[in-house]
Amino acid sequence: MKFSRHRPLSLPALALLIAVAGCSSSDDSAATAVPSPDAEVTELCQNLDKALPREVAGVERRDPEPRSALTAGWGNPAIILRCGVVRPPEMTDPKAVAGGVNGVDWLQQAAGDGAFRFTTANRRAYVEVTVPEGRDSSGALIDLADAVKKAIPEGIAD
Repeated sequence: MKFSRHRPLSLPALALLIAVAGCSSSDDSAATAVPSPDAEVTELCQNLDKALPREVAGVERRDPEPRSALTAGWGNPAIILRCGVVRPPEMTDPKAVAGGVNGVDWLQQAAGDGAFRFTTANRRAYVEVTVPEGRDSSGALIDLADAVKKAIPEGIAD
């Protein structure tokens, strides 16, 4: 019979092991930056949060951390909505907004890793929706259109 002798872990190694293990999460919820708009836009975003559908592009709502009325998410990997974001610089180019989906105009941008970021145009608050690769972008925008139209009036955000 062969016996192995293992060296005990040193305190720094043990602390590192605990820290790494603590970083993994069993719930796999997405994390996202919460925008910090002015009071008027915050109120519009809170109204949007109340109007958002439970399901988008066939996946259930699963909000990112930290919890906020300015952010929402669906599925894993998550479709992430952030309300009250700053206007993307590309928004100033009239040719950049390709068109609308069910009455809501969107600026489309590649977000990396096959994901796309969509930002509302011609609304009193900018709403950003990031759709990861493999998720249905058109379905997401169609499912979100009614809530955006209901909560965010047409107009210019800044």
